[in-house]
Amino acid sequence: MAKVIAREEMNLQEGWYAEARDMDMQKLPEFLRHLTEDFDHDYGTICHALTAGAIATCWAMNDTEQGGITGFQAGAIMWEFMKHWNDVKAPARLLQYEDMLYPQYADRFDKLISKETWAYLQQRAKEKLREKDSSPVAAVRLHWQNIAQGQIPFGYKVENEQ
Repeated sequence: MAKVIAREEMNLQEGWYAEARDMDMQKLPEFLRHLTEDFDHDYGTICHALTAGAIATCWAMNDTEQGGITGFQAGAIMWEFMKHWNDVKAPARLLQYEDMLYPQYADRFDKLISKETWAYLQQRAKEKLREKDSSPVAAVRLHWQNIAQGQIPFGYKVENEQ
């Protein structure tokens, strides 16, 4: 059978995501095969196919005896995925700008970092300045030096030091 030429504007991903949400371990192998073998993906649809496959796998595993994770655990999984798929290292923060619609979330948009994050940034700046194979442009080197010497960048403040 010929592969379906999947293009972003076809919105096939909406069906994939809906199917992923209702996944179990029995249906998972066929779903993954379908996503990887039945389509000729473009630059965008392969991203949706991979995402739908990952989400389907999570839902299927959560549907087992070992599953039943909490919302907190789901957040931890997201951060682990960010770490191991995108190489996002802690400290990191995800900001949902829709929260700006609600005044009770004002503090989420303060230019504040924790003492631990500030210590991390200073340590990393010092490490980068010591790296032998690092040769950043002058503006980056100066930025690192300023951080290493205690200048908090970009108008941020450290919590409890206002």
